[in-house]
Formats: sequence, C-alpha cells, structure tokens
Amino acid sequence: MSVYWWICLIDRIKEIKSLKDAKSGKAHINDLKEVMHSRKVLPKGVCGITSGRFGRTDTESARLFLEAGIKMIEYGETDFALAEEAIEIRKLCSEHGAFFSVDEKLDVAMASNADGICLDNYAKIRNAKEQFNRAIGVFVKNLGEAFKAQESGADYLTIGPMFSTDNGADIKVVSFDEFRRIREKISLPIYAVGGIKYENVQMIKRIGADGIILTEDILEKHDAHNAIESIIAVWSK
Repeated sequence: MSVYWWICLIDRIKEIKSLKDAKSGKAHINDLKEVMHSRKVLPKGVCGITSGRFGRTDTESARLFLEAGIKMIEYGETDFALAEEAIEIRKLCSEHGAFFSVDEKLDVAMASNADGICLDNYAKIRNAKEQFNRAIGVFVKNLGEAFKAQESGADYLTIGPMFSTDNGADIKVVSFDEFRRIREKISLPIYAVGGIKYENVQMIKRIGADGIILTEDILEKHDAHNAIESIIAVWSK
C-alpha cells in the first residue's frame, strides 16, 4: 500500500473522531460520507488527460473519458487552466466516483478542491505540500528523478513519454529497461504516459505500470468513446 493510502486512512480516522456526537444519525452519516469522499485512494488502470482541442472543451473531453469508464481524470490545460472549468470537471468526477487531479496549477487545484496535482519537477513538491494536503504526483524521466521525487514526498509518479508522439516535440522516450529499473526501486504507484495506444497497452502493463494515462491523441479518434473502451478492455485482460 502507498504512503498516500496510509496518510488518507489516518486523516479519515482523525476527521471521523472529530465529528460531534450530538448530531442526528442521518447528519452523522452525511458527515462520514463527506470525509470519505474527500480522501480518495489513487485508482489504477486507465486514466485520461483532458484537452480543449479536436472540437471539444476540456469539460466535454472529461465527460467522454468518464462515460467510457475511466476513473482518474487530469485537467491538462497547463497554460490556460481556469478555476471555473476545473470546478466543473471536478463535479463531473465526483458524480462518477472518479479521482480528479490538476496538471501543474496549484491555485487551480486548491480552488477546485482537487484530489491531487501532478507537478513537472520534484523540486516543487515541498511548496505544494505546504499548501495542498492531497495527493501529489510528479512527472519523471529516469531513475534519478524518481528517487528524488519519492524522497521529497511524492505520492505517485508519471513516467514518459513511453513512445514517440505526433505533437512535434523532440523529446527522448523512456526505454522499457529504464522503466523496469524505476519499477524495481520505487514503491510509489507509477503511471506511464506518452504515445500509448491500443496496440502497446499490454507491453506497458507487462513492464510493471500501475496504470496508463491517455493523452489528447486518443480524443482525435473518430469514435473516441469506443477507442477508450477498447483500451480499458485490453488493460483489464
């Protein structure tokens, strides 16, 4: 079990004990539900990053992911993130029982009461932890960065890109051997990201990923809903 899971459990116990005994049974149950909802365990499997491209808004792409069965959504508008939009997506995630995180923007994560935030550098963890008492993920590219992220208190890692992407960025992919080294040495939940498609899902699962993150390229599919469902089915085998 992850460090984050144990932290969540301890926080739940403390919060439950703090509820006033004088409340009615129904009010007490409602408080318990709120406490449990506010501390979610990181889901494994297929996750999705929202995008405002391909004729959809970020909210619409989140809805597409959720309706296809995904249980972890990341609001991916790093440069143009809006608190209002994040709040809307967070509400959708709550309705579907999904984990909601924000990419990079700490103020947006706090404003939307997100379940987590994913940072692009382990050096940002300390500042995030001082302000944000939820799950903190970090994007890493090698074992050295993974070690530093774990030592700095990260709750989960995203690793990539695993395959070449079509976004024009000249970024070196993470080798399968490097991913395996990270998996062997790091105890945190690990999610693979970057260029992951139907045909390479099983390869990623075999090298030890706890989950995969689908990026905006899946949203450009003619029938994105079925494409996502197919990937979920392959991962579940």
